[in-house]
Amino acid sequence: MTDGISPEIISNEDIDPDFVDKIVEAGAGRIRTCIQCGTCSAVCPSGRRTAFRTREVIRKALLGLKDEVLASPDLWLCTTCYSCLETCPRQIKVTDAILIMRNMAVDHGFMLPEHRNASQKLLATGHAVPIDLANRKIRKKLGLKEMPPTTHSDDKALNDVKKIMKRTGFKELIEGKKRRGK
Repeated sequence: MTDGISPEIISNEDIDPDFVDKIVEAGAGRIRTCIQCGTCSAVCPSGRRTAFRTREVIRKALLGLKDEVLASPDLWLCTTCYSCLETCPRQIKVTDAILIMRNMAVDHGFMLPEHRNASQKLLATGHAVPIDLANRKIRKKLGLKEMPPTTHSDDKALNDVKKIMKRTGFKELIEGKKRRGK
């Protein structure tokens, strides 16, 4: 008798034995010491409001389920608050590991539309959240200049930021013209 839930079967084809090595090499050195205690999931503010389970992402990474991890929208639910690192009994850099996996996901063509949209705004304006008309009105009401002294009001600074994004490959990555991971 079953409870109606079919067990997920993992085959050898699903496992990339080098996946966790790549995460470690990129800066998440202690990830292999995870004991799956669940502390990271328990303190996660995103996990309280969404289906995000930090421990599950880490477990799948440790198992080498690269495609499943990188294609998962859950990977993008981390708020990068670092509560997991602060409470982890093994001091695993969980947030850093998630950021590393996000970078890998983008390299493989996976990114939530909202993140791609924010990245495209960054490419265009130098800000992930550009100052819109409503913010300009609020700034004016507060006695501030409508546009802050950032790339919004400094064309040279914006051009410098755009050059950096082009030189680092960020522009091509976001526009989908570059796939470093393949």
